[in-house]
Amino acid sequence: MSSVTQANPVRVYVAHLWQEDDDYLRVFEYLESADKFYYANTSAPDRMPSGDKEALREEYRRQIAAAEVVVVSSALHRRNMELTDFQMHCAKAYDKPVLAMEPFGGRETLPAAVQEMADEIVLWDQRQLVDAIKRQARHEESTRFDSIEFTLD
Repeated sequence: MSSVTQANPVRVYVAHLWQEDDDYLRVFEYLESADKFYYANTSAPDRMPSGDKEALREEYRRQIAAAEVVVVSSALHRRNMELTDFQMHCAKAYDKPVLAMEPFGGRETLPAAVQEMADEIVLWDQRQLVDAIKRQARHEESTRFDSIEFTLD
Protein backbone atom coordinates (compact mmCIF):
# COMPACT_ATOMS: atom_id res chain seq x y z
CA MET A 1 0.00 0.00 0.00
CA SER A 2 1.10 3.56 -0.58
CA SER A 3 1.58 6.24 2.01
CA VAL A 4 -1.05 8.77 3.01
CA THR A 5 -0.62 11.98 1.00
CA GLN A 6 -2.84 14.81 -0.12
CA ALA A 7 -3.04 13.17 -3.55
CA ASN A 8 -3.70 9.76 -1.99
CA PRO A 9 -5.82 10.27 1.16
CA VAL A 10 -6.86 7.32 3.29
CA ARG A 11 -10.57 6.56 2.87
CA VAL A 12 -12.22 6.46 6.32
CA TYR A 13 -15.72 5.32 7.18
CA VAL A 14 -17.03 6.29 10.62
CA ALA A 15 -19.99 4.17 11.69
CA HIS A 16 -23.21 6.12 12.20
CA LEU A 17 -26.95 5.80 12.79
CA TRP A 18 -27.96 8.30 10.09
CA GLN A 19 -27.03 11.34 12.15
CA GLU A 20 -23.85 13.07 13.29
CA ASP A 21 -23.52 12.40 17.01
CA ASP A 22 -20.83 13.69 19.39
CA ASP A 23 -18.46 10.74 18.85
CA TYR A 24 -18.86 10.91 15.06
CA LEU A 25 -17.96 14.61 15.05
CA ARG A 26 -15.13 14.09 17.56
CA VAL A 27 -13.42 11.55 15.26
CA PHE A 28 -13.30 14.17 12.50
CA GLU A 29 -12.11 16.88 14.90
CA TYR A 30 -9.18 14.60 15.75
CA LEU A 31 -8.44 13.82 12.10
CA GLU A 32 -8.67 17.49 11.09
CA SER A 33 -6.23 18.52 13.81
CA ALA A 34 -3.62 15.95 12.74
CA ASP A 35 -0.62 17.47 11.01
CA LYS A 36 -0.04 16.21 7.44
CA PHE A 37 -2.74 13.55 7.66
CA TYR A 38 -5.04 13.39 4.66
CA TYR A 39 -8.29 11.47 4.57
CA ALA A 40 -11.50 11.20 2.59
CA ASN A 41 -14.72 10.58 4.50
CA THR A 42 -16.81 7.81 2.91
CA SER A 43 -19.52 7.91 5.59
CA ALA A 44 -22.56 10.02 4.83
CA PRO A 45 -25.07 10.06 7.70
CA ASP A 46 -27.00 12.79 5.93
CA ARG A 47 -27.83 10.46 3.02
CA MET A 48 -30.38 8.27 4.79
CA PRO A 49 -32.32 6.51 2.04
CA SER A 50 -36.06 6.31 2.11
CA GLY A 51 -37.44 2.82 2.14
CA ASP A 52 -37.18 -0.30 4.22
CA LYS A 53 -34.41 -1.82 6.34
CA GLU A 54 -32.78 -3.34 3.26
CA ALA A 55 -32.48 0.12 1.63
CA LEU A 56 -30.64 1.34 4.74
CA ARG A 57 -28.35 -1.66 4.69
CA GLU A 58 -27.60 -1.21 0.99
CA GLU A 59 -26.53 2.39 1.59
CA TYR A 60 -24.32 1.27 4.51
CA ARG A 61 -22.75 -1.32 2.18
CA ARG A 62 -22.07 1.31 -0.47
CA GLN A 63 -20.41 3.69 2.01
CA ILE A 64 -18.33 0.95 3.68
CA ALA A 65 -17.22 -0.58 0.35
CA ALA A 66 -15.56 2.73 -0.58
CA ALA A 67 -13.52 2.84 2.65
CA GLU A 68 -10.13 1.44 3.60
CA VAL A 69 -10.84 1.41 7.34
CA VAL A 70 -13.96 1.52 9.52
CA VAL A 71 -14.06 3.41 12.84
CA VAL A 72 -16.71 2.41 15.41
CA SER A 73 -17.44 4.15 18.70
CA SER A 74 -18.66 2.10 21.63
CA ALA A 75 -21.43 4.64 22.33
CA LEU A 76 -22.93 3.88 18.94
CA HIS A 77 -23.21 0.20 19.81
CA ARG A 78 -25.03 1.00 23.05
CA ARG A 79 -27.57 3.14 21.16
CA ASN A 80 -28.33 0.59 18.41
CA MET A 81 -26.64 -2.80 18.58
CA GLU A 82 -28.35 -4.15 15.46
CA LEU A 83 -27.22 -1.41 13.06
CA THR A 84 -23.76 -1.12 14.60
CA ASP A 85 -23.23 -4.89 14.39
CA PHE A 86 -24.40 -4.79 10.77
CA GLN A 87 -21.81 -2.12 9.92
CA MET A 88 -19.01 -4.10 11.62
CA HIS A 89 -20.04 -7.36 9.91
CA CYS A 90 -20.26 -5.53 6.59
CA ALA A 91 -16.74 -4.19 7.09
CA LYS A 92 -15.49 -7.72 7.75
CA ALA A 93 -17.33 -9.05 4.68
CA TYR A 94 -15.50 -6.44 2.58
CA ASP A 95 -12.23 -7.29 4.36
CA LYS A 96 -11.97 -3.81 5.89
CA PRO A 97 -10.19 -3.39 9.23
CA VAL A 98 -12.34 -2.19 12.14
CA LEU A 99 -10.99 0.32 14.68
CA ALA A 100 -12.99 0.44 17.89
CA MET A 101 -12.92 3.60 19.96
CA GLU A 102 -12.90 3.11 23.73
CA PRO A 103 -15.80 4.82 25.52
CA PHE A 104 -15.09 8.55 25.70
CA GLY A 105 -14.21 9.59 29.22
CA GLY A 106 -13.32 6.04 30.26
CA ARG A 107 -16.30 5.55 32.58
CA GLU A 108 -17.70 2.51 30.78
CA THR A 109 -16.29 -0.65 29.25
CA LEU A 110 -16.13 -1.48 25.56
CA PRO A 111 -18.99 -3.86 24.65
CA ALA A 112 -17.80 -7.44 24.09
CA ALA A 113 -19.32 -7.57 20.59
CA VAL A 114 -17.26 -4.53 19.55
CA GLN A 115 -14.07 -5.95 21.12
CA GLU A 116 -14.51 -9.20 19.21
CA MET A 117 -14.94 -7.49 15.84
CA ALA A 118 -12.17 -4.92 16.30
CA ASP A 119 -8.82 -5.32 14.60
CA GLU A 120 -7.52 -2.66 16.96
CA ILE A 121 -8.91 -0.79 19.95
CA VAL A 122 -7.96 2.87 20.30
CA LEU A 123 -8.22 5.42 23.09
CA TRP A 124 -9.68 8.85 22.39
CA ASP A 125 -6.32 10.32 21.48
CA GLN A 126 -5.72 12.11 18.18
CA ARG A 127 -2.23 10.69 17.68
CA GLN A 128 -3.24 7.11 18.52
CA LEU A 129 -6.26 7.33 16.23
CA VAL A 130 -4.26 8.63 13.25
CA ASP A 131 -1.48 6.07 13.80
CA ALA A 132 -4.03 3.23 14.04
CA ILE A 133 -5.77 4.35 10.84
CA LYS A 134 -2.44 4.43 8.98
CA ARG A 135 -1.45 1.06 10.42
CA GLN A 136 -4.75 -0.67 9.63
CA ALA A 137 -5.53 0.98 6.27
CA ARG A 138 -2.05 1.25 4.74
CA HIS A 139 0.12 -0.94 6.97
CA GLU A 140 2.26 2.10 7.83
CA GLU A 141 4.00 2.34 11.14
CA SER A 142 4.51 5.72 12.72
CA THR A 143 8.05 7.03 12.60
CA ARG A 144 7.36 9.38 15.49
CA PHE A 145 9.19 9.14 18.74
CA ASP A 146 8.12 10.36 22.13
CA SER A 147 10.62 12.57 23.86
CA ILE A 148 10.60 12.88 27.58
CA GLU A 149 12.41 15.77 29.14
CA PHE A 150 13.59 15.62 32.69
CA THR A 151 16.24 17.25 34.84
CA LEU A 152 18.58 15.60 37.26
CA ASP A 153 18.54 17.07 40.73
